[in-house]
Amino acid sequence: MSHTEDLIARDVAAVWHPFTQHALWPADEPLVIDRGSGTFLYDTDGNRYLDGCSSLWVTVHGHGEPAIDAAIRAQLDRLDHSTFLGLTHEPGIRTAEELLRIAPEGMSKVFFAGDGSSAAEAAIKMAYQSASQRGEDRPLYVHCAEGYHGDTLGAVSLGGVSLFHDTYRPLLIETRMVSSPGVLAPGQTRADRAAEVLAEVRALLAVEGDRVCAVVVEPLVQAAGGMLTHDPSFLVGVRELCDASGAAMLVDEVATGFGATGRWFAVEHAGVVPDLMVVGKRITGGVLPLSAVLVRESVYEPFLGAGTRTFFHGHTYTANPLCCAAALANLALMHERGTVARAAEVGERLGAGLEKVAAYDGVAEVRRVGTMTGIEVRSVGERTGFEVCRAARRRGAIIRPLGDVVVLMPPLGISDAELDELLGILDESVREVVR
Repeated sequence: MSHTEDLIARDVAAVWHPFTQHALWPADEPLVIDRGSGTFLYDTDGNRYLDGCSSLWVTVHGHGEPAIDAAIRAQLDRLDHSTFLGLTHEPGIRTAEELLRIAPEGMSKVFFAGDGSSAAEAAIKMAYQSASQRGEDRPLYVHCAEGYHGDTLGAVSLGGVSLFHDTYRPLLIETRMVSSPGVLAPGQTRADRAAEVLAEVRALLAVEGDRVCAVVVEPLVQAAGGMLTHDPSFLVGVRELCDASGAAMLVDEVATGFGATGRWFAVEHAGVVPDLMVVGKRITGGVLPLSAVLVRESVYEPFLGAGTRTFFHGHTYTANPLCCAAALANLALMHERGTVARAAEVGERLGAGLEKVAAYDGVAEVRRVGTMTGIEVRSVGERTGFEVCRAARRRGAIIRPLGDVVVLMPPLGISDAELDELLGILDESVREVVR
C-alpha cells in the first residue's frame, strides 16, 4: 500500500468531511493535498493542480505568500493568543482600523468572529438586540430564496437553498422569505427581476415592516446558491425600503468581499452603505480563520449602558493575534499590489475566455461578477457538475461543483498565463462531459 493509499484508508476510517457524501467519496479518487505554492496545490503523489476555487474562495495572493508567513512568525514570537473579552491587543486594534478604512463610509465599529457563519450569527443577534434596546419589537428577518449565510442555526434560518437547509426547518427561527433576485424567467432582464423581487419586499414590509428586524442579502452574487447574479438596483431598492420601514440592511460579504467582484466590497457597485456587513474568507489572504461584523453607529449605540445592554456574545479565539497579523499583512499587500484592480482585470479576462464555453450546447449559462464565476451545464447524468470537475482534476486543476454549476473562482493574484491554463482545462473538461 502506498503512502497515499494508507492516508486515504485512515481518513475513511476516522474522518467525517463537510458537504461530503461518504457513501460515494471513497470511490471518487480522493486527493490528499500535501503542500501549496503560489497558485498551485500538490498532492502526496507529487501531482500539481491549479487551485481554481482558491481553496473555497479564500486564497488571495497564493499559497505560501512570504510576507504573510513572516508576519505570523513575528507575531508568534510576541503573543500567540489572549482573550479579547475585556482585554485588547495591538493586532486586533490595527485590524479593526484597517477594515474601517476600506469599508463603505459610515461603518464605525468592528466585532470579530472566527468564520463566516459565526459572524453571520453575531450579526443576526446584534440587529435584533439593537432594535430591542431602542424599544422596538422586531422579531422577524426578511431573506432571499437561494441565499446562504452559513451552517449554524441562525444562519441556516436565513438560508434559502433547499438542499442545504430544508432538513433543519423545524429547528429554525421564524423568518419571511422572498424570491431570489438572481433566478430569472426566460427572457427576463436582471433589472426587471430586481424590480419584481423588490415589489415582494415592499409588499411584505407594508404588512409587517414594524416587526422586521433586518433585510438580509448577499450583494450581487448568491454564491452557494449557484453563482446567481443580480442587478445592483436590487441593493439600492433594499436600502430605500429599509430606510422607509426602520429595518436594518444586513449584507453578507463573506463570499463577495475583499476584491472578488472587482471592488473591495460588492455594495460599492450599487453605492449603498448597509447597517451591518459580515466579512470573512479572504480577510487573511486565505491563511488563517478570521471574520468580522462591521456596523454603523446607529446599530452600536443602543448597546451602551449598564447591565443587559451588553452584547453577550463572543468566541474564545475572537481576534486571535496570529489571525490579525495575517490579515494586516494581507491587506497591506493588497494595497501595495493593487490587488482589487487586478481582480477586476482577472474578471474581465475570465469573461472573455469563457465566451466560447458559453456557446456550447451543453452549457445553459455562464454567470459572472468579477472573478466569481458559475458555469451551469446541462445535466447528462446524476452528477454532471461533479464529472466536469473530475475531468478538470485529471488535467491538473481543482474546481468544485454546486450541483450542475461548475464554480470557477481563482486566487486574485493569479497570473495571465496561469489563468489561460485554467480556462483551457475548463474548456476541455466541459467538452468532454457535456459536448
